[in-house]
Amino acid sequence: METIFKALGDTARLTLLDSLRHKDGQTLKQLEGQLDMTRFGVMKHLAVLQDAGLIVTVKKGRFKHHYLNVLPLQQVLDRWIDPMIAKPSARALLNLKSALEGTNKMSQAPDFVMQTFIETSHDALWNALTKGDLAAQYHFACQTVKGDLAKNDTQSFILPNGDPMLDLTVTEISPKTRIEMTFTPHFFGPGAPASHCVYIVEPQGAAVKLTVEHYNITAGQEGVGEGWARMMSALKSFLEVGPGKRFGMPMGDGT
Repeated sequence: METIFKALGDTARLTLLDSLRHKDGQTLKQLEGQLDMTRFGVMKHLAVLQDAGLIVTVKKGRFKHHYLNVLPLQQVLDRWIDPMIAKPSARALLNLKSALEGTNKMSQAPDFVMQTFIETSHDALWNALTKGDLAAQYHFACQTVKGDLAKNDTQSFILPNGDPMLDLTVTEISPKTRIEMTFTPHFFGPGAPASHCVYIVEPQGAAVKLTVEHYNITAGQEGVGEGWARMMSALKSFLEVGPGKRFGMPMGDGT
């Protein structure tokens, strides 16, 4: 928490976060224009934000792209704000809106990136991601998840009323390391365009780092960012504390 509050206690760094909130995935060159300081000065501020976990970087080719990481902010809300106000109101502040144009190539920069560290074993995290019966125990909207994540297989998330919410179909998988999937969001209506997402799993001592990258998000579907935040928060709670907390969507928001 201390590193987060320190990172937020500077107007230059807040300017950078605001810029990424409006347009995620910017390069250093794009962010330089937001501040009246040297390139080195901007790099120092970005390093502080990255150390606090408030931004995540992805390198594609010669360029490093910077993404706002909402999960540390959500942890602050859970500890300091949720006891005082209704959770749906607090979490509504965390919606991420990607301003990048979608692409059809995974070699391009992702539209959305989120990252968290979970105190669990490598196997436990991998199983929680890939096994449908486990996903059903923590997903924020679906208590029925059909299928496991395996090569060319589909994992289907079913809403309590029986309607399909989401299909994840594996296109490439490296065991316990990386899963590439198509992302078919039925919650946007019949025939909603599919996009692509990736899970990256990396052991980090007593914890495991989980990164989600989402590519070629269609205009109008940028709200998937909040869904990822709720899913990853519930996954972290499930593995560190146990079943129970799902971070569900408030009623009436279309999910």
